[in-house]
Amino acid sequence: MEGDYLMDKNFFWGGATASYQCEGAWDVDDKAESMWDHYLHENGMENGDVASDHYHRFEEDIRMMKEGGQTSYRFSLSWPRIIKNKAGEINLKGIEFYHRLLDACHKHGIEPFVTIYHWDLPQYWEAEGGWLNRDVAYAFEHLAKVCFEHFGDKVRYWTTFNEPKWFIANGYFIGNYPPGLQDVQKTMIGAYHVMLASALGVRAFREGGYQGQIGIVHSYTPVNGVDDTIETKIAMRYADNYCNNWILDTAALGKFPIDLVAKLAQDYDVSFMQAEELQVIKENTVDFIGLNYYARTLVKPYTEGETQLVFNHSGKKGQSKVVIKGWFEQVKDPNSEFTAWDTEIYPKGLQDGLLEAWDRYHLPIYVTENGVGVREDVTVDQVNDDYRISFMNDHINAIMNAMDRGVDIRGYYAWASFDLYSWKNGVEKRYGLVAVDFEKGQERKPKASYYWFKDIIESHGEKIQRRAFE
Repeated sequence: MEGDYLMDKNFFWGGATASYQCEGAWDVDDKAESMWDHYLHENGMENGDVASDHYHRFEEDIRMMKEGGQTSYRFSLSWPRIIKNKAGEINLKGIEFYHRLLDACHKHGIEPFVTIYHWDLPQYWEAEGGWLNRDVAYAFEHLAKVCFEHFGDKVRYWTTFNEPKWFIANGYFIGNYPPGLQDVQKTMIGAYHVMLASALGVRAFREGGYQGQIGIVHSYTPVNGVDDTIETKIAMRYADNYCNNWILDTAALGKFPIDLVAKLAQDYDVSFMQAEELQVIKENTVDFIGLNYYARTLVKPYTEGETQLVFNHSGKKGQSKVVIKGWFEQVKDPNSEFTAWDTEIYPKGLQDGLLEAWDRYHLPIYVTENGVGVREDVTVDQVNDDYRISFMNDHINAIMNAMDRGVDIRGYYAWASFDLYSWKNGVEKRYGLVAVDFEKGQERKPKASYYWFKDIIESHGEKIQRRAFE
């Protein structure tokens, strides 16, 4: 055991969700079509039309959070539910829904931790080029202002974006998410516009003088190398820029990594980066960072072959492969355990990553997502998810180890509060603390992990089984 640190009463314990993944009600109360609605319907794929029906069952879900000892709820707002069209017209029915949700949180003593954008871009903007269109960054600024104005007295913790890395890389580089492109130049432009949009959101928050703080949430994969050679260290830097730094450096330090820009400028056009917008990014950095942690990135130097970016959506092990030509190759540690979706279970990576992020940014940190996705039979009276309990214990232990070493960590959010739709993995891949029977009227049943988590919260972490990582 590394220390005896216990979380104080102000530490947030909660669960997290995303609007498209849990709300359902995809065309209810004047909601506009989202890019995910359009993409999944057009391709005949399993979708989030109903999802966990949180839109109609949020009162029950939030009550269960309270009964499970949780003190905070991280959720996102649906852009197409709030803004009707490109002209920026407000949908008051969407505004009213989120007021009801926020009121339910406060009624049960749950602190709202609100994400403005978690991937569900309105289709009316996707039809205009999506994040390749500079106008979308300024449309996001309008959305942010609407959210601050309508909900600012009920929210103290805001984040602009959830995981820019994934919706940009998957949408424009890998091609497995909408809009399904594989184009480095377009990936760069989309990434730039998202980070500009985030800074515009921060600026709007500051200029409006609203209560609380504003940050960004990143899909954090700390980078390790297979050895200590110079070649591997170079590969690690490439991987870190690709995985982490273009989001965190830009949001927290106010500038894109200069070596990343220089490397890309050798082969691609960077003239879309405008001086006045870079100044906006520089002047509007975040108050805190949210880190979603599932696994690290282990790399070796690039050897040969073309770029390959293959991700496992089937739940059959051994399908993932990441090679970026001239940069790095991702490898698997033969000594590690992996899920059916090829996600490494490596809690030490969270401890190491928290120490690295604190050393680099010296900003408060929230672990905004952490969980394990598995297939589960939810027809039983209670899912005995000992594997999830073990996973959460080891990762909370990693957080406590980092706190022992001085890292300012202020919250832990399990992904997810309850079972929900998991993008192209459908509802087969389950993450929830509460089981949702999608075939049986959306019936909710707490899993063993729900009760375990309640005990951990009530003990302020004292019941976590502590150990030092080698």
